[in-house]
Amino acid sequence: MLDQSLSDIFSADGPLAARAPGFRVRPAQVELAQAVEQTIASRGTLVAEAGTGTGKTWAYLVPALLGGAKVLVSTGTRTLQDQLFARDLPRVREALSVPATIALLKGRANYVCHYHLDRIQDDERALKARAEVQQLRHIQKFAQQSATGDRADLPAVPEEAEIWQRVTSTRENCLGQDCPRVRDCFVLKARRQAQEADVVVINHALFMADLVLRDEGVTDLLPAADTVVFDEAHQLPDTATRFLGTNVSTHQFLDLARLIEIAGLAHAREATNWSEQARRVEMTAKALRLACVALEKMPARRVTFEAFPDPAEFDAARDQLQVAIDEIGKMLKAVEEKHPDLAIAARTCSELSERLAQWGQPGRDVRTPGNDAQQIVRWVELGLHHVRLHAAPLSVAQAFANYRQGGQAWIFTSATLSVQGDFSHFTNRLGLEGAQTLRMDSPFDYPNQALLFVPRHLPAPQSPEFLPAFVDTLMPLIQASHGSALVLCTTLRAVERVAGLLAEAYERLGLQWPIMRQGNGTRRDLLERFRTLPHAVLVGSASFWEGIDIPGERLTLVAIDKLPFAPPDDPVLEARLRACRQRGGNPFMEYQLPEAAIALKQGAGRLIRSETDWGVLMVGDTRLVDKPYGKQLWRGLPPFARTRDLEEAVSFFARKSGQTEQPE
Repeated sequence: MLDQSLSDIFSADGPLAARAPGFRVRPAQVELAQAVEQTIASRGTLVAEAGTGTGKTWAYLVPALLGGAKVLVSTGTRTLQDQLFARDLPRVREALSVPATIALLKGRANYVCHYHLDRIQDDERALKARAEVQQLRHIQKFAQQSATGDRADLPAVPEEAEIWQRVTSTRENCLGQDCPRVRDCFVLKARRQAQEADVVVINHALFMADLVLRDEGVTDLLPAADTVVFDEAHQLPDTATRFLGTNVSTHQFLDLARLIEIAGLAHAREATNWSEQARRVEMTAKALRLACVALEKMPARRVTFEAFPDPAEFDAARDQLQVAIDEIGKMLKAVEEKHPDLAIAARTCSELSERLAQWGQPGRDVRTPGNDAQQIVRWVELGLHHVRLHAAPLSVAQAFANYRQGGQAWIFTSATLSVQGDFSHFTNRLGLEGAQTLRMDSPFDYPNQALLFVPRHLPAPQSPEFLPAFVDTLMPLIQASHGSALVLCTTLRAVERVAGLLAEAYERLGLQWPIMRQGNGTRRDLLERFRTLPHAVLVGSASFWEGIDIPGERLTLVAIDKLPFAPPDDPVLEARLRACRQRGGNPFMEYQLPEAAIALKQGAGRLIRSETDWGVLMVGDTRLVDKPYGKQLWRGLPPFARTRDLEEAVSFFARKSGQTEQPE
């Protein structure tokens, strides 16, 4: 029996236990593995929520490796992608003694491009700071020695360093088979390995990029597969929305202007006055940005296309930029065979022209590739020195569901896919009709390990007094806790305010513990410091609500300022809520509340990461208890013990740590 063999594999004397010190038998893990195995065999669809501690990674890897078919494993983050490839897959493969080959495949921006590296070496002007000189040396040496060219393998150059944008390729500036360094290409090597491997680890962004390119006739990005496993699947709807839409920024046109001038003067000087053509692109791009200056007075400096305050001026500026790049694109097309740099400029010009053209007729229904009947929401966003034009589909369900290749098994898993056991919000967003759903509770003893504290008398979340009161209530918990505290805010503005209020409180009390906040360093650097510094506080927003795994007494307090309802001025959300109302639905109950429930569960999940963890989750938003809908939110959380009394929350730390004295 297949089920029995899985039970043996996951048993206390099975091959996994023999190779993994500390292995524990978890019935939920076996049940999930059996469900995955059946889905693979039947080529069905499984949506499985596996609570923290279930062991979902091995639960899907074991049947995937034993199935003997081609498997894609897609993750939401590059961190998990690297962990699966470097740690989990090799360990499971070794334990099972399965001769499966594995490969790691990322988007092209993750690999050093030899051609663009050569170009930057020959152009002193390309280096914008002294630090980039040393970074370039590291990258040059890395490109000569690395077998993969994956920039994640070069920690000496920060992942966020701007130089990476100039030594990696994009779809527009890749020369493909015409590249003089095509034989050395790290991207092509990675794709060839992926075609030949039994299991390929990718990420959601790459999966969606493949969806879009297949619709354009490009089929060599991802290999065909019998099974696709989507880990961190809760991120898929937003990733799909982003990739099935388009955006274009005036920054890109300014970069294009520089590319036109450099390539034209170097390789086709006689064709036209390239400096003049570059200035034309630059001036019309800047004029488009000036036409959007009214957005400075609008909330979040963005507006939907239909509500644009001065559409005539915007349309005129857009038309001038469109004419400029179309005319210059023809000039580049005529000389593109003279040199690869000219071919890159011509291709980039064509791509940007196509994106800009979507904004050419304000009244027309803009369509996205592969989804001709799809409704689109368009909006304009003003930055400090640029303007960005966005278009996104109102729904991705049809496009995503239609992408499925015949006979494929699809498995979706995450710790947060349902709202009180109801998966319909997730399955409806991705068009997963008829999917089998499965919910596995966490094995953790939440009532004894954790306490949910919602203060009784904090001001309403919209009150100007809310954040000061939130921090005042939080301070006794920080002082009582033995470990560090993670403070999760719903806006970047709140991050800055909370960090400032904490600093003032520390100064009043003479405390010297470290306070870190999002924006003061990269996410990776902040988390590394947070893991090592004693009694630290880290204040963060959206990207810190998930993907943080700090087990043990290092993290014993998670505080959430407000319920994570998406901002109502988000253009895509606004359009979706309006469409829901138009069909007679209740947008709050059907969309906003489920989204908030999933996000809240993600944030709360940062607290308890192992059987021995313990701590307090503080939610400052009293609507969680006081409003009728609040019950749906807290019932979706793990079954923590609950209190509204600050003293009880403080005493929880003393009881769990076995100490009554305040830590030094």
